[in-house]
Amino acid sequence: MSKKAKVSIAVTVLASSVYLSGCGLLSFGDKEKIDPPQDVSYLKEGEKVDTAKKEGEDKETASKEEAVEKTVMTELYLIDKNGYVVSQSLPLPNNESVAKQALEYLVVNGPVQNVLPNGFRAVLPADTQVTVNIKDGKAIADFSPEFNNYQPEDEQKILQSVTWTLTQFESVEQVELRVNGYPLTEMPVNGTPIDETGLSRNMGINVDTSGVADLTSTKPVTVYYVSQTDSETYYVPVTKRVNSSEADEVKAVVQELIEGPGYSSSLASDFTGAKLLDDPSLKDGTVTLNFNEAVYGSLEEKMVSEHMLNSLVLSLTEQKGIKGVSVLVNGEATAVSKDGEAVTEPVTRPENVNAISF
Repeated sequence: MSKKAKVSIAVTVLASSVYLSGCGLLSFGDKEKIDPPQDVSYLKEGEKVDTAKKEGEDKETASKEEAVEKTVMTELYLIDKNGYVVSQSLPLPNNESVAKQALEYLVVNGPVQNVLPNGFRAVLPADTQVTVNIKDGKAIADFSPEFNNYQPEDEQKILQSVTWTLTQFESVEQVELRVNGYPLTEMPVNGTPIDETGLSRNMGINVDTSGVADLTSTKPVTVYYVSQTDSETYYVPVTKRVNSSEADEVKAVVQELIEGPGYSSSLASDFTGAKLLDDPSLKDGTVTLNFNEAVYGSLEEKMVSEHMLNSLVLSLTEQKGIKGVSVLVNGEATAVSKDGEAVTEPVTRPENVNAISF
């Protein structure tokens, strides 16, 4: 995934974002009359201002603003009810050691317990202590011996969670794991080898090799599918394998989204019936994709499916050099937002995926 607060995605289509944060849509236009601000109250003749009430409202606003300043949105890669490692962006205390704090929030029965989203669990064994030292693009995470007390089936999830949580930070490209000061060359329970050069996002996440007979003839791409709790929709990254001979990785990503996660998967994709009518074109960091009308969630209203758009944008930002996405339908930018107005201005990509507020 692109670095936190680094990537800005321009999309010419906006769907109402579910479980994403930071999206903004700017609209411009002339009006004959200037509408009064909606938060202004006008006094009737002879009516007096309730000073005490006004002061109370001002203090409440100031308190909320101060609370926001004291927190920082941080991606924690937790485990969902289906066993997937998924980013959940939570407002954590704005400490100096944000990387160390992020790992502390991955510990079972640690500070994350009070803010865990429904259906999610922490990753690291209870009572694990950690220090993090970042130097020359590498984060060295040194764990206490309690780190070794995990279940075998969680080994890959721990590797992915720690690596993806730490590499969200601008200063971290690789991760080194240590226990009690000693570098790990393999994981302590199942013996998964650890590259001595360090762990990176190239290892993938929620790796799916189903249907792949020869891994050596494939290469990885990461796409985002949709999952859901009882009340929330969120996006799950899955690393798939595509043929090494496929030169157009954008096309390969879109094709994986169209094919979906598989019938036996608990995940979903909103690309049923979708088809690219032309090869993707990339210019100045913006990819233009021309789909058939199957990308519309509503043919009558000609609205692009919100989950389709979110999955598409999140997946394509995994590709190096892609900064924007333009979606066409039958060669025309005819998609509209839910208010029925055409979206003509760029829409920035949210800084946080699957964001939660309290």
